[in-house]
Amino acid sequence: MKSIAAVHRLRLVSGPEGLSFILLLICSVLKRTTSFNGVPVMGMVHGVLFVLYVVFLVQAYQARRWEPKRALLMFVLSVLPTGGFFAERMLAKEERGEPDAAKPATA
Repeated sequence: MKSIAAVHRLRLVSGPEGLSFILLLICSVLKRTTSFNGVPVMGMVHGVLFVLYVVFLVQAYQARRWEPKRALLMFVLSVLPTGGFFAERMLAKEERGEPDAAKPATA
């Protein structure tokens, strides 16, 4: 049960982390093109969510005994602008116990 809780925490933070990254990129563009500067606030929000994501990723990796390849994929998704949304979908499937689409089905 503890391992599912670790995946659940990671899933809950992956969507907001992905959204905060996109908003931070938008704020960066607005800072350079207008007088609006939301980078300090969004930078802090994204930084906190990213650190939480990494902490929860390590916990899920240890609790679920993921292969290093899967943990690396989850980390790479966290540094891509829309990757958090893909990570959230993958983690939701894992929580529901659905077979991983990336793995071939065994007979």
